[in-house]
Amino acid sequence: MDLSVAGILLLDGVANGAIYALLAVAIVLLFAVTRVIYIPQGEYVAFSALTLGLFQLGQVPGTVWFLLGLAALAALLDAAADLRARTPAAAAVRRALRTLAFPVAVSALAIWLAPHKPPMAVQALLTLALVTPFGPLVYRLAFRSLADASVLVLLIVSVGVHFALTGLGLFFFGAEGFRNPSFWDARFSIGALSLSGQVVIILAATAALIVMLWLFFERTLQGKALRATAVSRLGARLMGISSDAAGSLSFAMAAFIGALSGLLIGPTTTIFYDSGFLIGLKGFVAAVFAGLASYPAAMAGAMMVGVLESFSSFWASAFKEAIVFTFILPVLLWRSMHDPHPDEE
Repeated sequence: MDLSVAGILLLDGVANGAIYALLAVAIVLLFAVTRVIYIPQGEYVAFSALTLGLFQLGQVPGTVWFLLGLAALAALLDAAADLRARTPAAAAVRRALRTLAFPVAVSALAIWLAPHKPPMAVQALLTLALVTPFGPLVYRLAFRSLADASVLVLLIVSVGVHFALTGLGLFFFGAEGFRNPSFWDARFSIGALSLSGQVVIILAATAALIVMLWLFFERTLQGKALRATAVSRLGARLMGISSDAAGSLSFAMAAFIGALSGLLIGPTTTIFYDSGFLIGLKGFVAAVFAGLASYPAAMAGAMMVGVLESFSSFWASAFKEAIVFTFILPVLLWRSMHDPHPDEE
């Protein structure tokens, strides 16, 4: 291996690490706010890439029907809860409208625009609008009633949600994979290195999103509410912060991050209905490197995972996945020896 090959592998590893960094940040966010170790984070990546792929073919993606089904089920559960609580009819109707309005509107827009093959930027925005609502809807259907359960129970539910989303992904998208066109076809030469426009977009989008997340947590009331909930759910409730609203918002942010990651990674590799699991698992490895607690450490761990994967694919491509996932073992051993906190739950 010479320096030019090492540079190419390093650049590829950094680009992949940027995607894993986004997923790791989302996993850390969800665990901090809701205590959910969210295994299906990668499914949003697959759903997003496959949705854009079907838009490219001029077809209405199955994401539309899945979103409508989730919204209808959530509205039915809310209606049943309102009946038990004897909520006034006007309040129950407003609640149902809040649940159904956005999914129905964006689904109708997607059904209308899909056959016309709008510009790729419009397709990407539609994809984000379709996939992002999955987050709060999944939280409403699977996790909200178990918000005070143990971490182990929430993990078991998370695994169940993963299998459900994978099976539904096969049903709605089929077994065929998609590799989407690049958002920017330019190429740049830096010495012996060749930098594609898509890699530039990946790095720029990752940096921009991380900055926006920092501003959100530091400068907005909602961001500070999430930070307070992450520190102490009981203390946040005593201060008037709704843990349900915090959970819903954090799941929405995680779904948006996953959807954006799917748009970014779609042009670099072929995505199948079950590809999200491995991609999300690498983000989870990076999150474990950070102890599911530190965003900067999660991003650093993601870069290490990306670079390790890239060089492993050069030296031992048949074992690159095993090498990447084995990376978690020394991290867990080190944390078990140095974590000062007593066992919880």
